[in-house]
Amino acid sequence: MSVTLGIDIGTSGTKTLAIDERGNILAAATAEYPCDHPRPGWSEQAPSLWWDATVDTIRGVLATGTFRAEDIAGIGLSGQMHGSVFLADSGEVIRPALLWNDQRTAEECVEIEEKAGGREALIRMVANPALTGFTAPKLLWVRRHEPKNWDRVRQVLLPKDYARYRLSGTYATEVSDASGTLMLDVANRRWSTELLGKLSLDPTLLPPCYESPEVSAKVSEIAAKATGLKPGTPIVGGGGDQPAGAVGNGIVRQGVVSATMGTSGVVFAHADQPGFDPLGRLQRGCHAVPGAWHVMGVVLAAGGSFQWFRNELGKAEVAAAKQRGEDPYYLLTAEAALAGPGAEGLFFLPYLTGERTPHFDPDAKGAWVGLTVRHGRPHLIRSVLEGATFAMRDSLELIREMGVAIEQVRVSGGGARNPLWRQIQADIYGCDVHTINASEGPAYGVALLAQVGTGAFASVPEACDATIRVIDSTPMDAKIRPYYDRAYAVYRQLYNDLRHSFHTISELVHNK
Repeated sequence: MSVTLGIDIGTSGTKTLAIDERGNILAAATAEYPCDHPRPGWSEQAPSLWWDATVDTIRGVLATGTFRAEDIAGIGLSGQMHGSVFLADSGEVIRPALLWNDQRTAEECVEIEEKAGGREALIRMVANPALTGFTAPKLLWVRRHEPKNWDRVRQVLLPKDYARYRLSGTYATEVSDASGTLMLDVANRRWSTELLGKLSLDPTLLPPCYESPEVSAKVSEIAAKATGLKPGTPIVGGGGDQPAGAVGNGIVRQGVVSATMGTSGVVFAHADQPGFDPLGRLQRGCHAVPGAWHVMGVVLAAGGSFQWFRNELGKAEVAAAKQRGEDPYYLLTAEAALAGPGAEGLFFLPYLTGERTPHFDPDAKGAWVGLTVRHGRPHLIRSVLEGATFAMRDSLELIREMGVAIEQVRVSGGGARNPLWRQIQADIYGCDVHTINASEGPAYGVALLAQVGTGAFASVPEACDATIRVIDSTPMDAKIRPYYDRAYAVYRQLYNDLRHSFHTISELVHNK
């Protein structure tokens, strides 16, 4: 039996699972941790939280007794993309990591585009415009605002790669996650020495870059003692959470698109060529499939908006769910079902942490628009679900506009587990949506990559063909679609109507 582990370092927690060569899940464990927001628009985490959760979940999986550490052929790593871990000579963490949804780097993004020779020149170098969530502007921010910390920096790692370092003592990354740093020459799958030179960033700050199924490190004696793993267990490159999740959803050929509604929302499509869009409207990067690329759109607070509602306005449901042993999200969506499509004209803009696709606006704000005395909690909740889904449709429309074939949409994440939200997605996207037999996302995807890297399969598509299949479909309601098409046009206009006010509000907050 070939057992592999998949470890996903998420924003709200870490998940570790084990699969066999047929893709069967043998064991799984999760551990949660907090995220800090020291100022509006800022998001940070202590990397030690990730490592503690990695140790706990590996031990939790091994404790099931369904297999032994000696049975583990390899390990795959995934994690939240774009985060920046700053390490000193000793490997010590210098400051909390800046996360993917941190919006403090607007000035640095302008600086990067200017030094690159303009947006189009930058996109030709690294396939993407400068976005506040990316890694490169975070480096420039620390260099500008925390010079004493910057003087100590000797290595910069992404979140999953910090876990690799703690597991192995090795600095390494891989092309799919590196694509989100704004420092990778995506077309040629290597660090962009051209851009690094223009930004005066030392290339030695960045680790060696591998393909996703390629063995990049091995478990050290120290980590083996901490986790219970066998020393020398191979660790493959792995993938950023979105490319890894795409592997876990079988998005390894053109025509099949995934719509993942997690904390962030991501629409992801496979591409056989790197492509080029001078406007940079969608993110482009290397896929976790060697020799392939991807395009994706990102909603910063898709499921995160629903999570915010649960935490701040759904405390009664949380308490009731705890007493009943139920998921509070199901109680909230049961309320949402009492409101019909469109929530009687109530719109929710899910820009709680700014927005990426299609607005690239760190100052964008969340909002309810259209409130009347007729609206109650069911309308509020349903509008949150619909607003997040409208934001996802923005990315689908861009992918269609760019000529990428969409033959099937596979949904995953929290938005796929609930029947009401699946139906809302089908009706707003304007097509049937499908779920698959694997629902563990990035952790499952990198466990498959580890199967490939340790010889159980010859390629990533072969591994997906052997393990992943569609198990359910939610058909679009043809009677509801025309209404949602009209409502979507209103939703799109609302951002344009409020954009100037969003920026004015930001100035008001920061200059008080």
